[in-house]
Amino acid sequence: MSVDQVKNTGGGEEQADGANEGVVAAAATLRSYPVAPGYRLNVRSGPGTNYPVVRVLSEGARIAINCQRAGEWVSGPYGTSNIWDNIGSGQYVSDAYILTGSDGYVAPRC
Repeated sequence: MSVDQVKNTGGGEEQADGANEGVVAAAATLRSYPVAPGYRLNVRSGPGTNYPVVRVLSEGARIAINCQRAGEWVSGPYGTSNIWDNIGSGQYVSDAYILTGSDGYVAPRC
């Protein structure tokens, strides 16, 4: 993905500047999403409820999504989805419990 920033050069003209591209890309990867209110969410070792729970996210937690992959279908407060969000090495949560603002993928596929 290429992101160009437009800056004013003082003469009323604008020019494209790719120098800040890394900063913009880094900021995008730090975006976090909230877990559905009132839920303590199981984090599993793989994309399905048959995988062991490796930890539990507390109510009000926010997560950064590294990548997403298809897995078991799960129904939650944000609908029914087979998308699982990778939030760390060997750590997955069902996207049906994460407010991403989309019914589809919001991060690269794992």
